Amino acid sequence: MNLPNKITISRICLIPLFVIVILFDFNWGSMELLGAEMPVNHFVAAMIFIIASTTDWVDGHFARKYNLVTTLGKFLDPLADKLLVSAAFIVLVELGMAPSWIIIIILSREFAVTGLRAILAGEGEIVAASQLGKIKTWAQIVAISALLLHNIIFELLNIPFDMIALYVALIFTIWSGWEYFYLNRRVFVNSK
Repeated sequence: MNLPNKITISRICLIPLFVIVILFDFNWGSMELLGAEMPVNHFVAAMIFIIASTTDWVDGHFARKYNLVTTLGKFLDPLADKLLVSAAFIVLVELGMAPSWIIIIILSREFAVTGLRAILAGEGEIVAASQLGKIKTWAQIVAISALLLHNIIFELLNIPFDMIALYVALIFTIWSGWEYFYLNRRVFVNSK
């Protein structure tokens, strides 16, 4: 297994740690950051999530720079993104920090595109993430990070950046999902 794929696997391995830290308080208490109060475990979980998210850029950088793009990497990278983002969104709903209807739409798109990729893989075609899909992923990561950090920077300005970012992520999620299905519509036209 090459270095980019190992980095991708590390992203998947950070998911249980993220979930445990954010869902179990461990009596760490609260902290004040930029004038806003937040539970310490939320801050630590946000840092774990952000570190895990940056591995998406790191693995892609190494894969392209050293010509280490593999079929396994094309499969694992978007899967790792979906697992990390799905776990974070589900946790945010459980904690009452994100509206469930938005998360249902986002996760439905993720499952639908994964299903489409599986159909295409059955035909021997591995679909790498599109540019719009990458923008969608980063929009989701920004929204999740802002929500996990309790909108601390923008709270001082009385701007609901976390919710604005979540709606932007929703728009890119729907748009990129439509793009995947539109560009691969032949699968449904030619199906028997």
